[in-house]
Amino acid sequence: MSKLFSRDSWTEIIEALSSNWFRTLLTAFGVLWGIFILVILLAAGNGLENGVKQGFAGMATNSMFMWSQTASKPYKGLPKGRRYNFKISDVDAIKESVPNLRYVSPRNQLGGFRGANNVTRGLKTGAYNVYGDYPEIIQQQPMNIVTGRFINYSDIDDKRKVAVIGESVKTGLYDLGEEAIGSYIKINGVNFLVIGTYTKKANGGGDAEEAQKEIFVPFTSFSQAFNMGENVGWMAVTAEDGSSITSLKELVFDVIKSRHSIDPTDDRAVGHFDLYQEFSKINGLFIALNAVAYFVGILVLLSGIIGISNIMLIVVKERTREIGVRRALGATPWAIRSQILLESIFLTIISGMAGIVLASALLALVNSIMDGMDTSEMMFLNPSVNIGVVFIALIILIVSGLLAGLIPAQNAIRIKPVDALRTE
Repeated sequence: MSKLFSRDSWTEIIEALSSNWFRTLLTAFGVLWGIFILVILLAAGNGLENGVKQGFAGMATNSMFMWSQTASKPYKGLPKGRRYNFKISDVDAIKESVPNLRYVSPRNQLGGFRGANNVTRGLKTGAYNVYGDYPEIIQQQPMNIVTGRFINYSDIDDKRKVAVIGESVKTGLYDLGEEAIGSYIKINGVNFLVIGTYTKKANGGGDAEEAQKEIFVPFTSFSQAFNMGENVGWMAVTAEDGSSITSLKELVFDVIKSRHSIDPTDDRAVGHFDLYQEFSKINGLFIALNAVAYFVGILVLLSGIIGISNIMLIVVKERTREIGVRRALGATPWAIRSQILLESIFLTIISGMAGIVLASALLALVNSIMDGMDTSEMMFLNPSVNIGVVFIALIILIVSGLLAGLIPAQNAIRIKPVDALRTE
């Protein structure tokens, strides 16, 4: 410890490393490059993760979406290939039978991909997706209400014919600057009062403009206006925090199968998309990417450490006479070893910190460029590393410095004073 704060020791270290500065610089570059690559790879992985997760921002990722399909097995005298529909009563049955569910939202839909023009206002027409929803859907598929409000339970209970439209719908059906709130639109010939407009991002990095070509109306008034009766097209089911929908979905399917006389082993009768499972796969992918970044970065760093170790062996050989004199004057093996280790650690840390500074400067430049861009739809966002990564890098550098200096230090203390003094 005394060597660590000894001015003479540090003077000797500086003189030893600067005696052949070009060789020292080339040696240090290996460590600098290894840490630089490690930080850049981790930051790039973080930037990609931020960009992908931006697409899920605000979404209830602990959710699944399910819809009815045909029964693939006969059951209780009912034939294979039988079609059935979810019913509104299934919603309460699922809520009562399956624990730890936050939302169970039924939905019906008009329109769809390449649908015909189904919405008119005056002389203007358009083809839009129209959803009959409950108020909870805004918690599961979030949107920003720009003007007015979203549908509420008073709308549901009173079966009000009201609608919330996307900004792209407003652009298609209204003149520039024209107020939409309080006006009427016709959906398949039925008048609905516009009570709100919204904007939202596209799910999964899709087209944001297309995501705003949607209209939301109360589920009850949708069913009444378009003769859906008790039928439900599909449902969005979200689990409570602390419970995964993946572990609960089989219980949900069991309720549906029991209520619609479907074979309990029929796995094709209920279609579903497990958002939580897909989100977990994405998280797993980024964990793997970080592991690869550490692996590659450490391998590159290792090549630099080997270079430092080789240079320290050369330095020890060049200083054989000096080490012999010091041993003859009473220097202990630990004093010789600690001096070599300090030189190795110092060179490793200085070159490694230079790599961190260069990587940080590059990341700052990239982020400053991206600050002037629209990143709302980008798949790469805010590439950076947290302070924990810097501490990990420092630990790696210290350990690497010890390893790089260990063999040269051991060689140094094996030198006998008599042999060292005899060396030309």
